[in-house]
Amino acid sequence: MTEQAAGGTRTSGLDLHLGHIGRNVRAGLMDAFREAIRTGRLAPGTRLPSSRVLAADLGLGRNTVVRVYSELISEGWLTGVHGSGTEVAQRSPEPVAERERPRPPVARPQLVHNLRPGQPDLSSFPRDEWIRAVKRTVSTAPFEAFGYTDPHGRSELREAVARYLARARGLRVRADSVVVCSGAAEGLRLVAAALAKAGATTVAVEEFGLPTQREALVKAGIDTVSLPVDSDGADLSALDQAPSPGAVLLTPSHQFPLGVALHSDRRAAVVDWARRRGALIIEDDYDGEFRYDRSPVGALQGLDHDHVIYLGTASKSLAPGLRLGWLVLPDRLVGAVAEQKGETEETVGFVNQLAMTEFIESGAYDRHIRAMRAQYRRRRQQLVETIGRHAPTARVTGMSAGLHIVLDQPGRTGAELVRRAAREQVTVEPLDFFRHPESTSDRDGVAIGFAAPSPSAWAGALDALVRTLR
Repeated sequence: MTEQAAGGTRTSGLDLHLGHIGRNVRAGLMDAFREAIRTGRLAPGTRLPSSRVLAADLGLGRNTVVRVYSELISEGWLTGVHGSGTEVAQRSPEPVAERERPRPPVARPQLVHNLRPGQPDLSSFPRDEWIRAVKRTVSTAPFEAFGYTDPHGRSELREAVARYLARARGLRVRADSVVVCSGAAEGLRLVAAALAKAGATTVAVEEFGLPTQREALVKAGIDTVSLPVDSDGADLSALDQAPSPGAVLLTPSHQFPLGVALHSDRRAAVVDWARRRGALIIEDDYDGEFRYDRSPVGALQGLDHDHVIYLGTASKSLAPGLRLGWLVLPDRLVGAVAEQKGETEETVGFVNQLAMTEFIESGAYDRHIRAMRAQYRRRRQQLVETIGRHAPTARVTGMSAGLHIVLDQPGRTGAELVRRAAREQVTVEPLDFFRHPESTSDRDGVAIGFAAPSPSAWAGALDALVRTLR
């Protein structure tokens, strides 16, 4: 329980754990308070229970608690606030002994300017409209929504997603072919587990792609084979070579990270291959809504809903922290994939599912995507023009889409560009990070995101990148 104070939210202290007090009640209670405050378990500003409430909770006389509070106030551990009771005094907790201090996890250093690819501008999240959607959801949700739900996801969201994908991405989809998941990573994990259970041993992947996706397949017991990528997208000729994979994972609308679209001839060819082989196509449509030079290319699933598994997410269009994604599956796979979640596993809370339903149905989702599409288009254009002025030998590749560009600079490797960027407090990713171990490509360079900085931070990030490339 919390109470709003002038400086923010503070803990009310109605539930208080003090540990063993001992036979000498007053001294033991004082020691318990000192230890809790000293180690930081009771943070400065924490409001404590009234003497009457704490005495009743501990089975003590109220006078004992009053004396303890009074003495701790005089010692400086607590403070009495007129009209508001007793609080922990504003003081820093004593440091924990070195031998007791846990080792922090090894993490990649967070630099000032985040220009990693595939990350949206979180500062532009539509807070007010989302809050309104959440309020409407909580106030009108049926009682059963608060219990365990169908592993397929809430029916309301599945229906809304089906209508949206049919309208905006050209899918052939019904609500009962949608399975809600917590994002692209979980979606692929569920698919990989289902494929492995059905006997699949190999999946073809693009030679540049997210290593986490390859790891998800390998963790499920599935090997990956590499497909070359050129200006027309993945070269699918290797699919007919033995051993033939049972599925292929593609980013056809906007190849990640190289930024090309799968050519129409190859789109038709891969569907034909799947039909002939009885194989599957896993389509990762991670940022399909963000095409700037013309209307977005429709999803591959629209060509054949019986052989394409569609994977979508709100991570790029809204925010990854919502943990919202969806799979559109061929009918024969819906049960097998949902089964991987278990009978009661709820990976996406019902509030976010129903709020997303409201967000889509009200038109707020479309409005937000249009606004972000305009913002990202301007940023991409500004980024490309700035690089052209200040680093004319650098080459920007990839179509006008998505949340990143690919850049190579003669005389500098991708690894060197990453080091130079780090000196300017800029984070970019080398293409080597995305390279399949079996790739024979000599492509080098870096992937540079342009979406993540807030509007107020964008100019500084751009200036720092220019210093990197000079």
